Amino acid sequence: MRFAYYPGCSLHSTAKDYNMSAKAVCKAIGIELVEIPDWNCCGATSAHATNKDISFALPLRNLAIAEEMGLDITAPCAACYGRLKAANAALANDAELLSRINDIAGANYKVSINVLSLLEAVYKLGADKIKSLVKNDLSDIKPAAYYGCLLLRPPDVTKFDDAENPTSMDVILESIGTKPVSWPYKTECCGAGLSISKSDIVLKLTHEILNGAKKSRANCIVVACPLCQSNLDSRQTQVESKYEEYFGLPVFYFTQLMGLAFGIPQRELGLKKLMVNPNPIISKIGFKDK
Repeated sequence: MRFAYYPGCSLHSTAKDYNMSAKAVCKAIGIELVEIPDWNCCGATSAHATNKDISFALPLRNLAIAEEMGLDITAPCAACYGRLKAANAALANDAELLSRINDIAGANYKVSINVLSLLEAVYKLGADKIKSLVKNDLSDIKPAAYYGCLLLRPPDVTKFDDAENPTSMDVILESIGTKPVSWPYKTECCGAGLSISKSDIVLKLTHEILNGAKKSRANCIVVACPLCQSNLDSRQTQVESKYEEYFGLPVFYFTQLMGLAFGIPQRELGLKKLMVNPNPIISKIGFKDK
């Protein structure tokens, strides 16, 4: 399986650990990621709120390059995936829009490729394939699978999993031997788009998610979005201080736990970038690599 890989701005900066673990895990499971040459920002999250044509032109240019490569696109970031997927759907259904945006972008996109989130690409491999690669026992890990509000919405565009009660990440986590908890905050918003402008709202939303995971007896949270990971991980000490409640829940990318299950060296998974110490969880695996 081969994809044009769109890392987006965050995976080349604040979410390098997601980029590292995504590449390491995909290599292990037989997914070849070919990074789109000279890719540009997809416009998330501000372009679609300021200029409609720009919000389509930015993703179209990346889509057009991938089309020239003859490959479908996979994007790890939920926001990037959302912009690419939404643009692809809109352009496929409006010939006049496609022509105009092609002119703006200086491209000749024909809408002949598909856009998948990295979660979807991995999920489509099947549980049996994932299970066959597991080397370490992760049965003591009880993750709360957190999909966030962007990854599966709007459902008429994404057309993957259940937008209200998704299970794809849970299936992957079960396949690597963990025991995902049942909890009601899988798709609640963490307020990522308000991280700078309305941090008080973000702390409230983040607290609700962390509290929900704790009440469900999870010992970590697993995500598929760098914005969600940043809020739940880096703001956790702020939340604990404001609400006078300790959580201590490491926030992993799903690819990081997959990598641990497969025995991929920790240095290739970017675990040292996590703000909440993951070592108490990793020690449960009996993982010897440093």
